Amino acid sequence: MLSFALGIGTQNTQGDWLEVYYPAPLHHPDAALTDAARRILNAEGGTQAISLLPEHAGQLADAFSEAGFTEQAELAKAMTASQRPLVATFIDEDASPASVPEVYLKLHLLSHRLVKPHDVNLTGMFGLLKNIAWSSEGAIDIAELQARQLKARLEGRTLSVDCVDKFPKMTDYVVPGGVRIADTARVRLGAYLGEGTTVMHEGFCNFNAGTEGPGMVEGRISAGVMLGKGSDLGGGASTMGTLSGGGNIVIGTGENCLIGANAGIGIPLGDRCTVEAGLYITAGAKVAVLDDQGQDVETVAARQLAGQNDLLFLRNSVSGRLECRTNKSAIALNDALHAHN
Repeated sequence: MLSFALGIGTQNTQGDWLEVYYPAPLHHPDAALTDAARRILNAEGGTQAISLLPEHAGQLADAFSEAGFTEQAELAKAMTASQRPLVATFIDEDASPASVPEVYLKLHLLSHRLVKPHDVNLTGMFGLLKNIAWSSEGAIDIAELQARQLKARLEGRTLSVDCVDKFPKMTDYVVPGGVRIADTARVRLGAYLGEGTTVMHEGFCNFNAGTEGPGMVEGRISAGVMLGKGSDLGGGASTMGTLSGGGNIVIGTGENCLIGANAGIGIPLGDRCTVEAGLYITAGAKVAVLDDQGQDVETVAARQLAGQNDLLFLRNSVSGRLECRTNKSAIALNDALHAHN
């Protein structure tokens, strides 16, 4: 089995799932645990999300305890007091998700660092997730927001809406160890932040994307992008994802790379590469490749340099052309900034 988890969620008045919180998701769980859960819930094999009643949670707690799974037993026992909708989600194989609980379990697996970006199938997830008002009173279906706001006002409260989006912020669900996030609203659930990662105030990390860590993020990590160990994404810098343009090339960096302030990449980089501040490299951009003496060797499309190590990309300040040289001064992160996150 790929994964299993017990969750607590929110449904709209029609009974549709809006979101699910999984306190302790399991990746490749012990078969004895999932067999016990299926037996209690009369669940056949296959991927499915099964709504629970508190008494079901109590039965699961007893079964898990008897089978020796103490942590899961304690979680199930705690859920017997829940006044919120409960769900048990089984994912047998990594197919496209078919329900909101499945999507949320896969997003949790990413943010818990149990899988890495591109390791799970999220195809079709946008069609499953609703636009939600993420508010001071939790997730609210947009169609029900006005009624909830009126009810709050009549009861002397103000219902504050933080954002309207398909995705919540990661830290409302998962806070991975060893990271710093200056503005938590800028990291979506489903982000993978490796230990030692610092995301500054203007940094952003989308779902199914992230960092190996340690690393400094002061720019935008788009969906699908992964920054290698020891890499720095400068202020205002960006990385080209695949969601909007329909591309299928996975963009990212190797280890110890620097994307300068207000720069950007539309090709994957190897290890120890630097892109100077303000320079955006697209796949079709023409690049003059220079030797160690600064002499022209050839002119190629940037995509032909994708994934190569030890490259320095810069704009010639006289001619304006895009050039690539051997990178002789790869960056080294300030360990003091990341070692004590």
